Amino acid sequence: MKYTMPNHENQPQKNSDQILEKLLMETLIEQRRKRRWGIFFKLFFSAVLIWLIWGLFPWDSMHTPLKKVEKGDKQIVEISLYGEVGPDSDVNAYDSIQALDQAAEDKKTQAIILDIDSPGGSPVQASYVYNEIRRLQKIHKNLPIDSVCEDLCASAAYYIASASNNIYANPTSLVGSIGVLMDGFGFVDGMKKLGVTRRLYTAGKYKGFMDPFSPVNPDATKYLQTMLDSDHQVFINDVKQGRGSRLKNDPNLFTGLVWNGLQAKDLGLIDGFGSVEDIAREKYHNENVVDYTIKPTDFERLLGKVGATFAHQFKMELFNTVTQA
Repeated sequence: MKYTMPNHENQPQKNSDQILEKLLMETLIEQRRKRRWGIFFKLFFSAVLIWLIWGLFPWDSMHTPLKKVEKGDKQIVEISLYGEVGPDSDVNAYDSIQALDQAAEDKKTQAIILDIDSPGGSPVQASYVYNEIRRLQKIHKNLPIDSVCEDLCASAAYYIASASNNIYANPTSLVGSIGVLMDGFGFVDGMKKLGVTRRLYTAGKYKGFMDPFSPVNPDATKYLQTMLDSDHQVFINDVKQGRGSRLKNDPNLFTGLVWNGLQAKDLGLIDGFGSVEDIAREKYHNENVVDYTIKPTDFERLLGKVGATFAHQFKMELFNTVTQA
């Protein structure tokens, strides 16, 4: 039997490596534990901070209209609709309707002027505001609600304006775009060139008909066009109801085209020219313009930035914890 002498020379080295490996693992475990506790404490103190802020600054007080100094008994209320129309945009139905209602309930209000500069957006949000304007006109028959189009008053923005008693613009304003669209991209040909195959599993014949990585389904396209035509007809009917006989019988009126202010007046899309100040001064003989626009305060913007920064940091910390686990 062959006997091999044990190699005692490498034994200290192995023990040293094992000790070092154990120390490294313990250090890593401790770092993970500290990171998890760090995330917990950040969440806890952020929750406490938000709770304190909420108590010191009531939420309702952060959505009060921005009012100028009142100079007389009567006021012309200005409500600005700047930007895209959408549920999470500055121009949204909730804030717009709240501003309209507050202005209409104020006995000092002589007239309301919507100051609009928007490319359009959500037809749902626009429809809500349109219907509220029509409702207020029935309740407050002697309270005119006008609209002024600045650079752009298109699509959903014009939808809102069409409910007004009168619409004014600048001769070079862009007005109209009475149409509906739904856009997207198709990557099928590009995937073929790359040799990529799409695997999409659905329950329901048309469930994935909007998938940009799948071929176009002619039946689904026909259905989609029917839906868009239906939405377009709702838009047309509401514009006709708002503008009435002032609209000219032009075949291009509801094709989605936009016109400058001069063309828009000839087509009956607007009633005249002027700014908010012009209309207040010349039509209502009142220069006391009060801004009822509901805007996010500096505090809200700061809170939003803090929340976004914390969310990003928390996401990165969580990602690091998971990847290092």
